[in-house]
Amino acid sequence: MNVTRVLSQSSKAFRGRVTRPYSTSPLTTLTEDEVLIQQAVQKFSREVIAPKVSEMDKKGIMCPDLIKQCFEQGYMGIEVSDELGGAGLKFMSAIITIEELARIDPSVSVLVDVQNTLVGIPLRKWGNKAQQEKWFPRLCTDTVGSFCLSEWTSGSDAFALKTTAKRDGKNFVLNGSKAWITNSGEAGFFIVFANIDHSLGYKGITAFLVDGSNPGIRVGKREDKLGIRSSSTCEVILDNCVVSEEDVLGEVGKGYKYAIEVLNEGRIGIAAQMLGLAQGALDATMPYIIQRQQFGKSIASFQGVQFDYAQIATEIQAARLLVYNATRLQEAGLPFVKEAAMAKLFTSNIAANAASKCVEMLGGVGFTKEFPVEKFYRDSKIGQIYEGTSNIQLQTIAGFVKKDYE
Repeated sequence: MNVTRVLSQSSKAFRGRVTRPYSTSPLTTLTEDEVLIQQAVQKFSREVIAPKVSEMDKKGIMCPDLIKQCFEQGYMGIEVSDELGGAGLKFMSAIITIEELARIDPSVSVLVDVQNTLVGIPLRKWGNKAQQEKWFPRLCTDTVGSFCLSEWTSGSDAFALKTTAKRDGKNFVLNGSKAWITNSGEAGFFIVFANIDHSLGYKGITAFLVDGSNPGIRVGKREDKLGIRSSSTCEVILDNCVVSEEDVLGEVGKGYKYAIEVLNEGRIGIAAQMLGLAQGALDATMPYIIQRQQFGKSIASFQGVQFDYAQIATEIQAARLLVYNATRLQEAGLPFVKEAAMAKLFTSNIAANAASKCVEMLGGVGFTKEFPVEKFYRDSKIGQIYEGTSNIQLQTIAGFVKKDYE
């Protein structure tokens, strides 16, 4: 096909029409509102979160006052409508917030991430009016939520869960235990996945909204973790936990569908967290290696070191493009599952690499708790594990790639 001829014919076809010049914006271009949010979160992170990070990491506990301030700042209900107590913003605003918080502390970042994605999204999408009016005003002002899917015997194979939900008149009785549940230590609201009939397989899985004051639910062992230590990760135990049929989220037997869809969006949030982590590690490293002198010149002027931070900066930029692209696709209502998996896979890998290389560039001080980079290094590993391991992301991506060629 002659390209010149095609373009010429196209030009003739449009001759005489009133058209606007075609234009597009770079993926990293933010709206005025998004820039203001980014700047505000940066300021809050530096001034309020940063002084508390080391102590929270040491104790393995999130500062209660800091959680309260996250609510006051509007970070816990970013996409929830104004009428229900939220900020009424778009998904990109949530992603920017998660990224910027992670530049200072990935633990605080995942607190906000889970509240906005794994908790907020399903309640917005499938919660009925009564459920939304009951829970969103609380989730936006003072109540932390958690997403209870994983169990000791069902991690990546999430739909092999054993928690049961037996109907009892107009109620369901839940029994079982959930493992590695983020935010559960502070939660007053739980989205619990249980199977109403194991003979139905995954089609028996149903999502229930459980109040933290319910006597049948309790938080068990808190995990003593390598990284994101102040983010609570606990066992959640359901012991004859009675919930009304009015507390079923969406439809009975559709829990597996809801979980998949929520995790697909949630992976963009984790990708944003890992992106922020990588940027935070580089932010903490560059001023020191520029100032630090060895052999009569700045460490940052040695070619070998330059190659390292140039590679890190390039990977961060590539990661940002992946994350923002997946986010904009989601906002536009376009397919984004493959792009979300790619973003999470790539960002989790480059975050681990960035944090490791930054420790090396800092030398001895990088290996001490005097600098925040060793914490970023420990925090980075979780990105390759939660909300879908790297192998699960590869499996997802491979499915789409194969389909493109069939």
